Amino acid sequence: MNTKLLMGVSAGFLGLLGIALSFIPQEILTFFNLQVTQLSTLFLQIIGALYMGFAMLNWMSKASLIGGIYNRPVAIANVMHFTVVALALVKIVFNIQQFETTIISFTAIYIVLAAAFGYVFMTSPVKESE
Repeated sequence: MNTKLLMGVSAGFLGLLGIALSFIPQEILTFFNLQVTQLSTLFLQIIGALYMGFAMLNWMSKASLIGGIYNRPVAIANVMHFTVVALALVKIVFNIQQFETTIISFTAIYIVLAAAFGYVFMTSPVKESE
């Protein structure tokens, strides 16, 4: 598997989410018809910072061998994040009454990335040509 591409795509996805959550949390809360409070805004900004940190980790690790015993912490962290979020989204996707397209899109992205990182974690890397 082309881990450089996978790490770049995941970094871009997480980076975009992180920037949005960090800099426009009130607008995101309003879009989802959620109450805009100082606490809810703060939580979204904290989550955004976590996403940006994860994006930077993936971006900076994309040139390294990943899989098997190589960069195991990076691989398992990505497997854990994408799998847990995918499971949480799958749990609600069948009962969601509004924002179906948004939730289903995020669910599909998370499932694909969870599967890809699971594959990378379980297989030995192949040295990719530069």
